[in-house]
Formats: sequence, structure tokens, C-alpha cells
Amino acid sequence: MDNYLILKTENSPSYELIDSGEGEKLERFGQVRIRRPDPQAVWKKSADIREWNDVDASFEREAEKGSWKTKPHTPAEWQVPFDTITLGVKLSPFKHTGIFPEQYQNWKWITERVRKSNKNIHVLNLFGYTGGASIAAALAGAKVTHVDGSKGTVTWAKKNAELSKTASDSIRFIVDDVRAYVKREIKRGVKYDAIIMDPPNFGRGAKGEIWKIEEDLLTLLNSCKELLSPDPQFILINGYASGYSALGYGNLLQDMMKGHKGGVEVGEVVLVESGAHRILPAGIFARWSVM
Repeated sequence: MDNYLILKTENSPSYELIDSGEGEKLERFGQVRIRRPDPQAVWKKSADIREWNDVDASFEREAEKGSWKTKPHTPAEWQVPFDTITLGVKLSPFKHTGIFPEQYQNWKWITERVRKSNKNIHVLNLFGYTGGASIAAALAGAKVTHVDGSKGTVTWAKKNAELSKTASDSIRFIVDDVRAYVKREIKRGVKYDAIIMDPPNFGRGAKGEIWKIEEDLLTLLNSCKELLSPDPQFILINGYASGYSALGYGNLLQDMMKGHKGGVEVGEVVLVESGAHRILPAGIFARWSVM
């Protein structure tokens, strides 16, 4: 882990971080401009307040809850392409859009790792959410098992796979608690050549099972080690608001992959403002690969 990487998502026709500051970010997904909270944006805003107010949708907090305020023309859903991946955007009740554009460079990395493996690899994506990483792997030629505890989110991921024109048999979608699923796969003797995971700080499985990262992550990684094929290709762990450092995730991966030929990279995923050219921290990652 000699290099600490900063993976940048720059302005593009698909996505733009227009401005950020004072606990908010101003973004464009395709042609739709939105305004929503971001606790990492602790600095002053650069853009004029009129630009901040000229949005199609804004997320406004009310005590412990929040809601979107939209203009009449704002679409309920729309689509945004990221290279060969096409993702559907919706304004969720929890300020999210279903897309994490900061993961763009990791999607490219996954694509490269699958293509360079020179074999038919099986990828397990845990906490797969709306499927960006699963689709990237599938379009590169991998067979993917996508697991998430939310039925609605898995339905969203299936739709994204259809929008991206993935082969119908390239992704297997599973609604389940990831820990329960991994245990069953171990008993079945199933092996995977690559594992991706995006564990939340706190969450619930398909049957209401409680997930707490500080209690469950190490156990999950130990179980995942039993799922690895004799010739694993890559592992990627993402983190959001967990309170952990990328270096901590890197140490976990180094322990997990001890004895395997390969290396660990760690760092942050960030969004680059199109105006002030500041970078907005958006998450951490650690990744191991054989190449």
C-alpha cells in the first residue's frame, strides 16, 4: 500500500458536480439539475445563490426527515449513460438518486480486471445496490451474482441491466441477507474468482436481519475468503460514512489475501467541481488484484 490513490470523476455529459459547500452539493445528472445535502462539503459555496436555486429538484430536511421539492417538468425517472453502462435515476426518500457517479473509475477498473483475466470468471457482488459494478463486470464478460437485501433495489438493478443491454444470463439477482447467502454458498461449495462489496454502516437484510459494520465486516470477509477460487482475480471493498479509513480496509484485504500473489491499493473516490475545481470526498475504497 505504498500509493494512496485519488480516483476522480470529472465533468461529463452524464454527470457534473457544479458546486458544493455549506453542507450541500449542486449536481447535474444528464440534463436534470438537483440540489441535496452533503456533510463533506464544509467550505463556502462558489456559485451564486441564483444558480443554486435554479434547479429541477432540491432535497429539503424537516427535523429528522426530508423530502424532494420538484418543479412540474421534473421527470419521475430518467436515464444516464456512463460509457457502456446505462443507469436509471430516481429521487429516493433518502436523498439518493440510485447512482454513485464517484464509482465511475472503479467501474472502469472492474472492466479492465475482467478483460485482462483471460478466462471466464465468476464475480460475487455483495450489497450490490442498483447494479453499476455488476453491470460493468457482466458487460466485460463475467458471470455475476448480485446480492442485496432490498427487493426494490434489486428490481432497480434488474432494470439497469436491461437498460445496459447485458446478456440475459450474465447476472443472477438474489434478494437475501449477504451473510446468510455467503454461508449457504460455502456449504454448496461454490467458488468465485472476484468479490465486490459495498457494506453500509448499518442496514437490514431481506428478513430484517441487523447489519452493523463494526460487528459484522470482519466475519463477512473471513467467510468470503472461503468462497475464493484457487486463482482469484480481484476484490473491491467500498466504504461510505463508516468512520473507517481506507488504510484500515487495506489492512483487512492484506490479511485476507495473505499467501496470494497480488497487491493492494487504497484511497478515496472523489467528485471534481466543474467551476472551482475543488474535489468533494465521496467515499473510500480498498482493492486487491492479481495483476
